[in-house]
Amino acid sequence: MSELQTPQAGDDHGQDTDVVALLMRQHGDIRNLFDEVETTTGEERRDAYHRLVRLLAVHETAEEEVVHPFARRSIPGGEQVVEDRLAEEEAAKETLVALDDLDTDDPHFMPRLVQLRTDVQEHARAEERYEFTHIRRSTDAKQLAAMAKAVKAAEAMAPTRPHPGVESGAANAALGPVAALMDRTKDAVRGAMGKD
Repeated sequence: MSELQTPQAGDDHGQDTDVVALLMRQHGDIRNLFDEVETTTGEERRDAYHRLVRLLAVHETAEEEVVHPFARRSIPGGEQVVEDRLAEEEAAKETLVALDDLDTDDPHFMPRLVQLRTDVQEHARAEERYEFTHIRRSTDAKQLAAMAKAVKAAEAMAPTRPHPGVESGAANAALGPVAALMDRTKDAVRGAMGKD
């Protein structure tokens, strides 16, 4: 990996002790990975895209398992805020699944990637405005650190490729690689939080 490439999620082993700061950093890493996918070709593009898919899976799954439950309970109007974020995430996941069927050299890949980027960036802005600022105001440093620890554990434990093997080829084909990655990441987050 060249020095200019964005690291895999968790590669920096940073001491993130605030879940909001950690997730904001991930938003920046996601933007950088979109740039990298758009400006490279061939194997470099495939590698950058695989890292982007992994980070999106880790990020969204950690939010679903760590951030959204806290937001539902702790911020004013939290239930609606979370429902709006989940609807945005679903739109992005549908685009991601459509991309999963394409090679990065396919002529249909870049237009769909641009759509994914638009969906993801709009979602990130909404999270930062409607969820993250309220989370920071609604809890203390200890709780922010505990949530950050669960997110970092998910980063460290999540599969490093978007095509993780599942127990059988038939199960992998039925789930699809993106769905399998998200499921395995969810398991990692739940394990980190002691929720098996």
